[in-house]
Amino acid sequence: MTKKQTKKSNKSLTLTTLLLVISTLVIGTLLLNQKTVEAADVVVYKSPTCGCCSKWVDHMRDNGFSVEVHDRRNMNPIKSEMGIPRHLQSCHTAMVGGYVIEGHVPASEIVRMLRQKPSIKGLAVPGMPMGSPGMEGPRSDPYDILSIQHDGKTRVFASKNQ
Repeated sequence: MTKKQTKKSNKSLTLTTLLLVISTLVIGTLLLNQKTVEAADVVVYKSPTCGCCSKWVDHMRDNGFSVEVHDRRNMNPIKSEMGIPRHLQSCHTAMVGGYVIEGHVPASEIVRMLRQKPSIKGLAVPGMPMGSPGMEGPRSDPYDILSIQHDGKTRVFASKNQ
């Protein structure tokens, strides 16, 4: 190979390497900036007249989730279909990333669950504890976010306002 051909080959190799590095950086940046869940991140079933449910939807949107809302006058069939035991029920039920979410679960705990990908049915905040997202008020009561296991048992996933 002549010196001229070697120089041309080295320039071509350098340009190819540079393009490869730039492409890798661009693709890597795009992948890192993607959210964990796509499309309608959260599908919520709620009563059309429930103000705290609407506030929880706002909480989810404020935390970067897109939310699709389905108003239902009778929530019992939804809760039954999703396998939510009566003692875990609250006012709204949602699905996100293949998990069921029952009640006023904070967005931060949903994000943690989606990142960890535990083998559970979902998360629940039974009842309507004051101070939970959508139930803000004059006080903040302590409450637990429960993981719902596939066998129906529960475990404390997180505790708030302790």
